Formats: sequence, C-alpha cells, structure tokens
Amino acid sequence: MNLTHLPKPLTFSLLRELGDGEFHSGEILALKFGVTRTTVRNALTNVADYGLTLYGVRGRGYRLARPLQWLDAAKIQANLDATYNELQIEIVDYAPSSNALLLQRASLGAASGTVLAVELQTAGRGRLGRVWHSSLGDSLTFSLLWRFDTGLAALSGLSLAVGVAMIRALSELNVIGSGLKWPNDVLLNNGKLAGVLLEAQGDMLGPSSVVIGIGINLTMSYPLRERIDQAVSDLASLANPLPERNLVLAVSLKHLVNVLHEFSHSGFKIIKDEWEQYHVYQNRSVQLSLPDGSFVSGKVLGVTGDGALRLQTGQGEKAFNVGEVSLRSV
Repeated sequence: MNLTHLPKPLTFSLLRELGDGEFHSGEILALKFGVTRTTVRNALTNVADYGLTLYGVRGRGYRLARPLQWLDAAKIQANLDATYNELQIEIVDYAPSSNALLLQRASLGAASGTVLAVELQTAGRGRLGRVWHSSLGDSLTFSLLWRFDTGLAALSGLSLAVGVAMIRALSELNVIGSGLKWPNDVLLNNGKLAGVLLEAQGDMLGPSSVVIGIGINLTMSYPLRERIDQAVSDLASLANPLPERNLVLAVSLKHLVNVLHEFSHSGFKIIKDEWEQYHVYQNRSVQLSLPDGSFVSGKVLGVTGDGALRLQTGQGEKAFNVGEVSLRSV
C-alpha cells in the first residue's frame, strides 16, 4: 500500500468513532476531540488511501460505507484461556511492517510470545520480496516472536509447521476448502487466503529467535484484487458468516502456540504427515520455477523431514529446499 500521506492519530480516533457505520455530525466530532470542523475534514481527507469509502452529507455528517471491526487486545486475550498467558499482545494503528517492527524489538530483548498486530500495514512484505497488499479492517496482519534454545540449523521446516497451525485454526473456525501450497501459502478454494513470512535471528548452534509474520484476507475488495498478480481468496467469499477479527486472531494464535511447542519438542517430522494431507498439490504433476529462471517438472511425492519438497522428475527423485523455488500448477 503506497500512501500519499501517513495516517494521523486524529484520523484513527475519528475512524474509531465512525466504525459503527452510522452518520456522525462533523460538529459533534470536532467538539469531542477539541478541534475545528475543518481539522476533522482534513483528517478524513485521505481515508480512501486505506481502502475505505467515506460519505460526507451536509446536515448529517460523515459515515463509512461499511462498519469496521477494530482489534482489541483484551478481546483477543478473552478468547484465549490461561494456557496462553505467555502471549503479550499489542495492537498498533499503523506501521510499515509488523515483522520489521517486531524484529527491532526482538534485537532489544522482547520476550518470546510477543505479538504485534497492525491495523493498517503500509509496506507489508511477502516471500521472495513480494508485497503483501491489505486495507484497513479487511485483513489481519500480525507477527509473533518465538525464541528457541536450539540454533538456526534446527529450525528447518518451521515455515511449513506454521502452515499446519493455520489450517488447524481455519478448521476450528469452520472454514471449509482450505489447503496448503508448498512451502507456506494458505489457500482457500484455489486462491491465496493467507501468507507466511519467517525471519530468524541467532546462531547456527543456538539460541535463536524467529519472527513469524502472517497476513490473512478477511474481505478482499475488487480494486485490491486487481493489484495482485495471482489468484486470491478471502473468508468473506464463504457462505457462512464472516468470523469476527479478534476471534480469528485469537484462534490463529492458539494454534500457532500449540504447533510451536510441538516443533520445539520434536521438530517438523512429527507434523510432516499432517502437512502432506493438507497439500493441494500432493501426488500431482507440477512445475517448479527456479530463481535462475529455469523450470523443473515432476510429480509431488511429499516433503522431507526438514521441509524440502520431494519431486519425482525425469532424472529421478529430487528435493528442493524452502525458499529456493516457487510452485506453480501445470
């Protein structure tokens, strides 16, 4: 999301007032925040940049085209039982990247289990340098810091394990039709629903830490879809009611913590078979696009114990490591 103007604190305060989708008088808003009506108007001028439609009607005031669900750390924690009191949840209005901000905090000693969720992410990042597109209130963009006693060498397959956690979360939310695409894309009805970006710090022998960044599409507007060069999906496309944002985040965090404990104890191998059950290209013929521009074709046999993709090619079985290839259906 390329913003011409960075959001102002007043803008988010006003949007929270307007979040119910009802009309609010500009005069009353000005009185409440101790500013002029002109200041209110100026603060709301660029909200279209955030993916919002704002109506201004003389004599009635301002109204958003749709209500907004705001993240609330207390509501998220209320959906988590005491088992998950190791999580420290913080919500920020906007940031270029939740991962970048949490990586900075990790280097300054932030505790394992720190969660940073961003209402509006202005420069979200995906795998292989891609941009993660989102708009205010229509997605979840959050990062989780997790510290390991082991070194970086023991974290192979972690990104795939995170994908398993997300499928488990979607299952609890009664989302039907989700699956995984190697190494860690979460699909819904063949469109990308969520992406995962892991960034690690530490030594090969330990200790180490990982910031796990996740973006989930709740509602994907047509203009936003047009900016994305692949098939995408969202939870709003399902027939069942859209789950509340705080609940989606809480359920996602619960399953992430559970999987991270499993991984810390036994590594990826204990989750491997489950991952293969969710893989939408399992036992299918595919084409791998390599970073140098070349391609490899073969049948997906599964993954290795450290998360590498196993392909049956014309030259025999070959394994491709996480981060080196992208997968495209033939």
